[in-house]
Amino acid sequence: MRAHDELADANRLQPPVVGDQLVLAAEVLGHLADPTRLHLLRLLAGGEQDVTGLTAQVPASRSSVSQHLGRLRLAGLVQARREGRRMVYRLTSDHLHALVEEAYQFAGHLVHQIPHHSAEG
Repeated sequence: MRAHDELADANRLQPPVVGDQLVLAAEVLGHLADPTRLHLLRLLAGGEQDVTGLTAQVPASRSSVSQHLGRLRLAGLVQARREGRRMVYRLTSDHLHALVEEAYQFAGHLVHQIPHHSAEG
């Protein structure tokens, strides 16, 4: 336990590496920049699904959906588990769910010409 406390103290003394966090944030947003991947993430925000179920809901082939899911998995945005002969996917974070939904809602304001919410209140 003492080693853990010492490590925690050392981490508090080091300034955060903002540049690394910005680079990773940009990479995450890059993965969201593809409409098919964004659609898949939005569908997975509703719960676990397999490739067959996801393919039925997006305008893409099964192989394309599988490739997109592979990229998202490698990026750490989705996780997969085997269930018999099929792979079941899910989001890795509630933060990702919120990010995807906010992007979708923001786009809705633009498409439907709805005034944006003011940060000033």
